[in-house]
Amino acid sequence: MNRDLYIDFAKGLATLSIIFIHTAFWSGQFYIPAEVRVFSLVFDVALFYALSGITSGANIEKTFYRLLKLQITYMIFVTFLFFADYFFKVFGLNFFSLEWLQNFYSTFGSKYSTTSISVEPQWQNLGNWYLHQYTNADTFPVVMGSFWYLKVYFILTVFGVLILRFFPKHINWFIAVCILLTLIFNVFPWYYPTGQVGYVAFYLGVFLIANKMRGKKIPTKMIPILYSVVAAALIWMFWYYGNDIFYKINRNKFPPKIPYIIWTLFSLVTLFVLYNRLKISKESFITHIGKNAIFFYFAQGISSSLVYFIVVPLQEKMPWWILMIFIYIVNVILAFFIAEGLKKVDHSGWKILEFLRKKTAS
Repeated sequence: MNRDLYIDFAKGLATLSIIFIHTAFWSGQFYIPAEVRVFSLVFDVALFYALSGITSGANIEKTFYRLLKLQITYMIFVTFLFFADYFFKVFGLNFFSLEWLQNFYSTFGSKYSTTSISVEPQWQNLGNWYLHQYTNADTFPVVMGSFWYLKVYFILTVFGVLILRFFPKHINWFIAVCILLTLIFNVFPWYYPTGQVGYVAFYLGVFLIANKMRGKKIPTKMIPILYSVVAAALIWMFWYYGNDIFYKINRNKFPPKIPYIIWTLFSLVTLFVLYNRLKISKESFITHIGKNAIFFYFAQGISSSLVYFIVVPLQEKMPWWILMIFIYIVNVILAFFIAEGLKKVDHSGWKILEFLRKKTAS
């Protein structure tokens, strides 16, 4: 079966959009207008959950094996991150000073504070990362700030494959339950749970709807109707919540509430409209990113942290929009090379695990 390059293309564009979002919301806090930061959220992580739904099936063994491989790759990455962060602190303390390190970390802004600057390795942080408790990596703060997605992905993929495997005739009912729970949590916010329930209720619904779309094509006559519904929802949102809701979209993202959900509808509808309609026949830079999306997702956390050190000295020296374009291009280039390096780190990590397996096998 030939690989669907549209999926890789969509993943690649979604990854590039995530890089732009993190360019805008992290280092961009110093110079990018709030309006632009909000507009960056139009194409957001909901696309990844939808694409996962399109590509997922009811094979539990295959899905769990894929999740296990992802968990191991993730653990290899955070182990690398842990030692990179630790050795940088040791280098700073031994060759410079504590004040130098504190000044270095102050580049990330007053809202960010370091968790521990010490020559003693904070092993509890590595253990927490393995278990998806994302305490900060001081040297690369954007990494853990973007990892909430991964925990939700693991949870909803497990629920999703169980539903597809054991309740294939009742998927619509589960979609209805997800929508109902999301509405209940929004209409009665005092019932809105902490933790991952609010995230999974909405994104599992996206996952299942996307799975229902698998192999299908939205009729041409339905396209203007769908976009009209999106437009009507946006008009209602501004009428009901007021124009100020525009500046609060990001606050409604964690966990996803109605304003953010409405904000994501345009991207989701566009994804489904182009699915099985837009034909991608050749490999490209974008499909390459899509095929290696997990490594680019890891890499952009590092690159989005590094660009702070370009933004801070340049923010007063050029118009914000020129700086934004420049920083985004630099961020993409850095993410590309870091992702290629992380692939090699991952390969080496798997080789070490295979060596240990052979040495410890009875």
